[in-house]
Amino acid sequence: MALHLIKLCVGVSEIEWLETRAGSGRPLIVHTRMTPKRAAEIEDGGSLYWVIKGAAGCRQPILDITTLGEGKTSRCEITLEPRVIRTAPLARRPFQGWRYLEAKDAPTDLTTAEATDLPQDLAKALREMGAW
Repeated sequence: MALHLIKLCVGVSEIEWLETRAGSGRPLIVHTRMTPKRAAEIEDGGSLYWVIKGAAGCRQPILDITTLGEGKTSRCEITLEPRVIRTAPLARRPFQGWRYLEAKDAPTDLTTAEATDLPQDLAKALREMGAW
């Protein structure tokens, strides 16, 4: 069973922005300060779930996790597939950095029809009411 990461997508207000960025076809590289200690589990089919406007609504599969440098100057590069997969919304409060997300706690993927039928504002309202 794969292990995932969850991270805030700071400065982004819509999933469409990520989809447009992924449209270039090139892998996306995310820089973080800390390297996950469980990187081998994550690279074995894990994804990075993006939290946008208080909810994780999409994910990108992780291709590679690399540590650059040593000691206090080291940093981590997480290479993501250039495709964005929409998921059922998962409400999350703000946090710093990234967190592990167990596969059993990860939201399910939406079909193409489900992902395009419901506006984000309506999905958020339904989540807040507990209907979704």
